[in-house]
Amino acid sequence: MSDERNGDTANEDTAETARVESHDPDYPEKFLAFMREGWRDSALAVSPRTEVPNYAKRRAALSAAFAGETLVIPTGTERVRANDTDYPFRPGSDFAYLTGDHDPDDVLVLRPNGSGHEATLYTQPRNSKDTDEFFRSRNGELWVGRRHTLAEKSTELGVETAPLTDLAAALADCAPGRTRVLRGLDASVDAAVRPWEPATATGDQPAARLGRDRELAAVIAELKLVKDEWEIAQLQDAIDATVRGFEDVARVLPADRAVTERLLEGIFALRARHDGNDVGYSSIVGSAEHATILHWIRNTGVTQPGKLLLMDMGVEGRHLYTADVTRVLPVSGTFTPLQRQLYDIVYASQQAGIEFIRPGVSFKDVHRTCMRVLAEGLSELGLLPVSVDEAMEETSTVYRRWTLHGFGHMLGIDVHDCSNARKQTYRDGTLGEGYVLTVEPGLYFQPEDELVPAELRGIGIRIEDDVLVTAAGAVNLSAGLPRRADEVETWLAAQREAGHRLPG
Repeated sequence: MSDERNGDTANEDTAETARVESHDPDYPEKFLAFMREGWRDSALAVSPRTEVPNYAKRRAALSAAFAGETLVIPTGTERVRANDTDYPFRPGSDFAYLTGDHDPDDVLVLRPNGSGHEATLYTQPRNSKDTDEFFRSRNGELWVGRRHTLAEKSTELGVETAPLTDLAAALADCAPGRTRVLRGLDASVDAAVRPWEPATATGDQPAARLGRDRELAAVIAELKLVKDEWEIAQLQDAIDATVRGFEDVARVLPADRAVTERLLEGIFALRARHDGNDVGYSSIVGSAEHATILHWIRNTGVTQPGKLLLMDMGVEGRHLYTADVTRVLPVSGTFTPLQRQLYDIVYASQQAGIEFIRPGVSFKDVHRTCMRVLAEGLSELGLLPVSVDEAMEETSTVYRRWTLHGFGHMLGIDVHDCSNARKQTYRDGTLGEGYVLTVEPGLYFQPEDELVPAELRGIGIRIEDDVLVTAAGAVNLSAGLPRRADEVETWLAAQREAGHRLPG
């Protein structure tokens, strides 16, 4: 959000908060006087959210990790898209994980109180009718809708609230060396609480300054590794909506003529906005050779009968937990023998990874399990220049020319969840009960790759599902979409037979 103010406000006490633009009119005084009268004040009927105890439990766990220290967690600010328009605001994931609050600019402060921490949410209260901000400011209620009062938000979220204007004084009281900040989300908060580390004997203080704050980010990320029952339910809701979104796309995908990748992207986005908050990430809709580009999000191509269509898409639910699912469809309705052969290699790799997952196994061993199956498939195709065993050695990994990425990642309130966790806890660690992660091996043969036969060039295949680690092993939360080649063909035919539908 730009802080530039190009117009005047009618009251000096709103000049710091009102947002007006250069093209806003200079209102005559009679109009301003008329707008200031005749407004009824009404309260919102709010009640505590059912998930409030979850947020309190998470704050308590964070408090226990940093006894006696002040913790500052901002949500972030709105970002300019173009001139005076902003991107839709999405709260910071860690902030939302600890509060459930979705408003911009808010800041959670946890202060030590002897028995733990007391939590205060600094937030922008609703506009007062005592000033002109409610109708003149682009942040006013007549522009963006009614905000909660402090008391209403406190009731709904189960946390004490204070006006955002009090935040500066609160941060000024933070003790150096006893305060940690989740940085990179709000520049004003970063500037208000300077990074601090004690000077060392060698004088390398600047290099160590952010260590304490990085530790805060890491602890939050590691708390997020284990999902509770409510979080798993949110993920399942998002995944179920994603299944419906894939069905929607399949129902409008013709077998015998081209349609644009963006049409399919838009069909899925309709489902995401209707059934959830939005898409969890930019949808990848890759027809033919576009499927070999891992993050193809331009989606400027068209489908081609006889070719494959790779779609990597996920619905983000209303509480911001997201799905992440990839399916490959034969546009004509059936896989060619070569397409099926390659698809079956990827399926076998994914199935091996899913069957291997259980509490206590290492993240790296899941990766090795999936990759060995892919390497064996590449060897059978005559592509590996060395044996499978040699290709799997860490000093080689030549198979990665055609696999490109790892087997998967943690999933939750971020599509790449827990990314700030310490390496020894995540990538070099072991899986635990309650973890949710993707399993998504793939094979990609670039159109310009002269080390593969011509008939393989331009084929990309990835199969991705979202799995929950339980005491008994992996549970596939996205099993509502078929994975086996013959089941994919049957499912695609059934969707086409059912025909287009609107979400509802």
